[in-house]
Amino acid sequence: MATTTLAPATAAASDARDGRGEALRAADGTPLKRKLERTTRLSRLRAFLLVVPLLAFVVVSFLVPVGTLLWRGVSSPTFATHMPRTTAVLAEWDGRAVPGEAAFAALAADLVDARESRDIGKVATRVNRELSGTRSLFTRSARRAERIDEGPFRAAIIDIDEDWGELELWRAMKVASWSVTPAFYLQALDLQVEADGAIARLPEERQLHVSLFWRTLWMSGLITFLCLLLGFPVAYLLANLPLKYSNLLMIFVLLPFWTSLLVRTTSWIALLQSQGVLNDVFVALGLAADDRRLQLIYNQAGTIIAMTHILLPFMILPLYSVMKTIPPSYLRAARSLGADQVTAFRRVYLPQTVPGIGAGSLLVFILAVGYYITPALVGGQSGQLISNIIAFHMESTLNWNLAAALGGILLVGVVLLYWTYNRLIGIDNIKLG
Repeated sequence: MATTTLAPATAAASDARDGRGEALRAADGTPLKRKLERTTRLSRLRAFLLVVPLLAFVVVSFLVPVGTLLWRGVSSPTFATHMPRTTAVLAEWDGRAVPGEAAFAALAADLVDARESRDIGKVATRVNRELSGTRSLFTRSARRAERIDEGPFRAAIIDIDEDWGELELWRAMKVASWSVTPAFYLQALDLQVEADGAIARLPEERQLHVSLFWRTLWMSGLITFLCLLLGFPVAYLLANLPLKYSNLLMIFVLLPFWTSLLVRTTSWIALLQSQGVLNDVFVALGLAADDRRLQLIYNQAGTIIAMTHILLPFMILPLYSVMKTIPPSYLRAARSLGADQVTAFRRVYLPQTVPGIGAGSLLVFILAVGYYITPALVGGQSGQLISNIIAFHMESTLNWNLAAALGGILLVGVVLLYWTYNRLIGIDNIKLG
């Protein structure tokens, strides 16, 4: 019976022959090789179909929003869409001097059309993000531009408002006319792009975001360190106490998860305020004067204290999962070989907890970087994090492009942190449970 050459992966099936040297067949007469291939394909298809719902959920709920976020940070077609004639003229303008009559004629026509379509507010808002104070200029000029029937347009537009003769305004319009622009990402880094493509720093009074990023990083790092400092002894007790005591302690660790985050945060307001429980205790113990109570709320101290308490279980649980697997006999063996208790702990026990320390620190730091509710309630002005300014631009200024740029930078920073951790320690060494 004729046979064909097979790939190495199916060589065993092709070599399956009966005593007469003929290829083996299944009960229905199909060659065994073909039957195995068909069964393998069906198994893979079934496995894929089982994963499809999860894959679709990840794509719809994670990849698409993240992609939209990153794109929104560089996409701004508002000006180009509603001011097409001016955009075409500005594309050829070198930005060195106020443009000529053709640019003012295009501006007049676009202002009239944008007002008739009721999109002049969107155009004004877009330019105002590049040059503050121009929103009213656009809306006022659009109303009066309808009266301009013929040229010279330059004189007529400048007669409406002298600001139209300012070079800075036209440069801001040129930047706003770019449908794809780095302006928002640069603004998120306290920089700005000029009409000629040069990058410069924002005026000092507008520099805000870089300092907020640094504040977010150092406060998240401090909170992570405090969680490790407080959580390590608790995890050690959980792993080494008798079962009945460790179970009781575990209930206390998990108890905060049974309470709303909002309730836990507002509870800290009652504890930390000037007339709160902690200050009353300090006054009673003589640690603080009644007229000089400690300011523990609506500042960085309030944010650090409340977030440390909220994130502490996320440090304890990874540490406990690692410590529970460390046999106590290791420390006894080290003591029997002459090491004192401190040396045995430092050289034998502590190195084995590194996966738990890494997992807990990475988890707490990433959660702290993106926290919003707690800083908003107890942080005041000095305790706000970058997530709060993102929410401010989303809800108050409606500058979603800048909010997307800030979120994109935060996402890239977290990914770089994850990549660095993987390079230095190895993500495979993480143990969360």
